Amino acid sequence: MKLGSLKEGGRDGTLIVVARDLTRAVRATGIAPTLQQALEDWSNAAPRLNALSQALAAGQAEGAFDLDMHALAAPLPRAYEFVDGSAYLPHVERVRRARGAEVPESFYTDPLMYQATSAGFHGPRDPVKVVSEDYGIDLEAEIVVITDDVPMAVTPAQAAGHIQLVGLVNDVSLRNLIPAELAKGFGFLQSKPRSALSPVFVTPDELGDAWRDNKLHLPLVTHVNGEWFGAPEAGVDMQFDFSQLVAHAAKTRPLSAGAIVGSGTIANEDTTLGASCFAERRTVETLRDGKPSTPFMGFGDTVRIEMFDRQGNSLFGAIEQRIEQAQRP
Repeated sequence: MKLGSLKEGGRDGTLIVVARDLTRAVRATGIAPTLQQALEDWSNAAPRLNALSQALAAGQAEGAFDLDMHALAAPLPRAYEFVDGSAYLPHVERVRRARGAEVPESFYTDPLMYQATSAGFHGPRDPVKVVSEDYGIDLEAEIVVITDDVPMAVTPAQAAGHIQLVGLVNDVSLRNLIPAELAKGFGFLQSKPRSALSPVFVTPDELGDAWRDNKLHLPLVTHVNGEWFGAPEAGVDMQFDFSQLVAHAAKTRPLSAGAIVGSGTIANEDTTLGASCFAERRTVETLRDGKPSTPFMGFGDTVRIEMFDRQGNSLFGAIEQRIEQAQRP
C-alpha cells in the first residue's frame, strides 16, 4: 500500500491511503489521524490501512477523491528522528581521492551516519528556500526507510523486521558551509537545512522483487531544469543494506516509531549512469579535468527526483522543487 499526508489537520498533516497509480486517495482518519500515530500502533493499524487500500483499488472506498500533488505535505511532515548514512562507497572513495585522502579501512565495515534535521520536512512540491546562493546549494537524491519501534542493540536480521515503509528524500545540502563545520570536529548543523520527502511512502511488498536483500534494486532518476542528471542503480554498490543501517543507528539506543533512516547519496562505480548530487558530478570532473566545471544550484533552478518500476510506473511520485531565495525575518 501507499500512504501520504495532506496539508491539513495541523503540523502532522492528515493520513491518506493512495492508489497504486497515484491518481486517487482516501482519508484514513478513522484508522489513525496521522502517519506518525499509525506507525506507533503499526501492528493494528497496518491491516486496517491495507483493507482500505484494497477498497480504494476496487472503487469501494467511501470519500475517495482525485489526488493533487500540491495538496500533499511530506508523508511525515516532522519526525522524531532522521539519521542519514553514506552507504554508497564509490561516492566516498571518489570524494576522498579528489582531495588526495585515503578511505579509512573502518569505512568498509562500519557505516558512516549522522543525525539529520527532522523537525520539519518539505512537501514534494514545496520550494527549497535558501538565504544565499553562496552557500553552495546541492540536492541529494536518496532512498529512506521508516521503522516502527526498534529495540536497542538489534541485529541486522532483527532490524529488517522493523522496516515498515520505503520512500525517497531530497537531502538538501549547503556544500560551501560544510568544510568549516566539519573542521570544528562536531558535525553538520547549518549546512544541512530541511529536506523534502516523496509524495508517498510504500510498504516493501509494494515494490515486488525490486525489494530484496534489504535493498531497492531500481535506478533513481534525477532531472535538473528538465535535463537528465543521473539514474544510478540503487541496488548496486551499496556497501551496507538498510537492515545494517537500522541496526547501526540502534546500537546504543532504541529508535522510536517513525524513525527515518537514509541511504546517503546513491552513486555507482559506473559514472556513465550520472549522479545524485552536484558534489558527485563536480568530483568526477575534478578527477578527470583537475577542477570542477559544474556550478551548484541557483535561484530559479528546479529539481525532479523519481523512481519507476520496470513497467515505467512511478512508485513514490516525484519530488519536484524550485530553488528560491529566502527572505530574512
